[in-house]
Order: sequence, then structure tokens, then C-alpha cells
Amino acid sequence: MAPATQFELSPPPADAVSAVAFAPTDSSKLLVSSWDKNVYCYKIASGASEGTLTNTYAHRAPVLDVCFGANDNEAFTACMDWTNSADILVSASWDCTLNLHNLSSPTSAPIRITLPAKPHAVSASPTKIVVAMTGRIIHIYDFDAVAQLFASGGTELKPWQQRESSLRYLTRAVACMPNDAGYATSSIEGRVAVEWFEDTAESQARKYAFKCHRQAAPDGDGDVVYPVNALAFHPVHGTFASGGGDGAVALWDAEAKRRLKQYQKFPNSVASLDFSKDGKYLAIGVCPGFETGQEDYSGAGATAVFIRELGENEAKGKGAK
Repeated sequence: MAPATQFELSPPPADAVSAVAFAPTDSSKLLVSSWDKNVYCYKIASGASEGTLTNTYAHRAPVLDVCFGANDNEAFTACMDWTNSADILVSASWDCTLNLHNLSSPTSAPIRITLPAKPHAVSASPTKIVVAMTGRIIHIYDFDAVAQLFASGGTELKPWQQRESSLRYLTRAVACMPNDAGYATSSIEGRVAVEWFEDTAESQARKYAFKCHRQAAPDGDGDVVYPVNALAFHPVHGTFASGGGDGAVALWDAEAKRRLKQYQKFPNSVASLDFSKDGKYLAIGVCPGFETGQEDYSGAGATAVFIRELGENEAKGKGAK
């Protein structure tokens, strides 16, 4: 079994990382968006423990998110999530709207859905869109209903489900399971919750939440709690990674409800995570957190992107064969 390796991409972005995203088919291609108003494209050399910056795409303002489109040569930047199975681009805004763009008809106007609160995280599975908002509100939308809306020319879309978050504090990240069974959310208060889409008593009884990304206080009085900024599911094994303000990345088995591994801490807060589509690599965006406030913040010189090449069974759950 080949050992795991880890290396840092050079040069890194000049300011905080907002997102990392692997290409849908080419696991050696990685996009990194940054508050320095650029998107960086890296090429990862297989087995060479290094990555090369192949292109930089300048923007007029800080780039808050990046995702690939239907292929390795199409990408979108802003605050959005994407599902190529439905050919729909989903964007969410602090003006309390969810915007659905029909990419099969790019000249048509997007459908604008009014949300009850500000969205803070969005994720898509093959059939669902999960939107986590202020006030512990979670709306789940069904892609079949979205497709029907586009076909009919309608403008009103009701959530497939409306839920209250299992977490008491503000949601920082949401990630859908690759098997389309459910999703995980994380909060600013060092907790992660795992839930399933199926709306039955048996299925809902399986949901759970747990504490993570905490350290014992120096004076021994309680814990220092860090936000869980990033979540990403492994596309093959269905386990997931979490990244926190403590600079730690941990791997979790959602089914077994246990931690598989915690890596050596990174020099700053973990801002974003993404697995390559073949599950071979984990990209980790690292930069100072925003705890001191926007005016005092600077990620310049302290931002880094690490690539971990996973061992053969590194992300496999305990019960997996």
C-alpha cells in the first residue's frame, strides 16, 4: 500500500482562500479562489509531490467561490454551488434569494426564489439542493421540481422539505453525501450534524450531532471552541473531512459515527476543502481566520494551499470492505 504524501502548492494566493475545487474528471486540475481578486489554476503532477501554477484569472473584486461546470474547461466564479447532472447553476445571495440558472438555455432569465433569511451555505446532491440560512433554517429543494419549473416557465418553487438545523449556532458549511442519502452541516460553535433526506421516523432517528475542533483551555477551565469552516465528502468511500479554525483537518465515518483520523495541524485556519473526483487527493485551503474582524484582517503572506495524496485505505470507513 502506497504511503500518503502531502505538499504545498507554490506560489499560493496573495490573500485568504475562499474555495478550492477539483475538476470533474481530471484530478490533476485544481482551481483556487481568493480574496486577492484572482482565481488560480494549478496542475498537480502525479507522484511528483508538486503542483504548477498554469494560469491566473483576474477579477474586479474578491472571489468568494469557484466551481467547475459540465467539463474540465468550464468554470463559474461568485457565491454559488453547482450540479452538472441537472445542468443547473445555483447561486445564493445575502439579499435573501436563491437563483437558478438553466445552462441548457443560457439566454433565459434565471428563476429567483425568495428565501426567508440570509443564506450562509449551499450544497447540491444528484437530486437535492440544501440551503442553510440564518435562524437555523434549512430548506431542501428537489431538482425534478426545478426542471419542471423551467419546462413550464413558472416562477414559484416551494421547498421539498423545511427543517430546523440540529445545531444551535450559525451554520458555516454544508455538504451533501455522494450517495444522495443526506448531508452534513457545521457551525461556528465547533459542532457537526449529520442528517438524512428520507422523511421517515426511522430515518430521522438516525440523525446526530457531535463536538469537534476544540482544544482544552490553557487554564484548564473548559474548552476553546473553533468554527468548523469546511466540509467535504469523499466521492468513493462516503466518509467526510472537516476543517476548522484550529487549523486541523479530521476524517469522519458518518455511518459508524467515529473519527478515522486527524492530521497534523496547519499553520492557520482551514478555510476550504475538496476531494478530487477519484478520491485520490484532498485539497486544503489555509489562511488566517476572520476572528479579528474585516478591518484588521490580512491573509497576505499567510495563505497556503496543501495537497494531500491519500493512501489506498486512508479515507475508507471502518466497516467498509
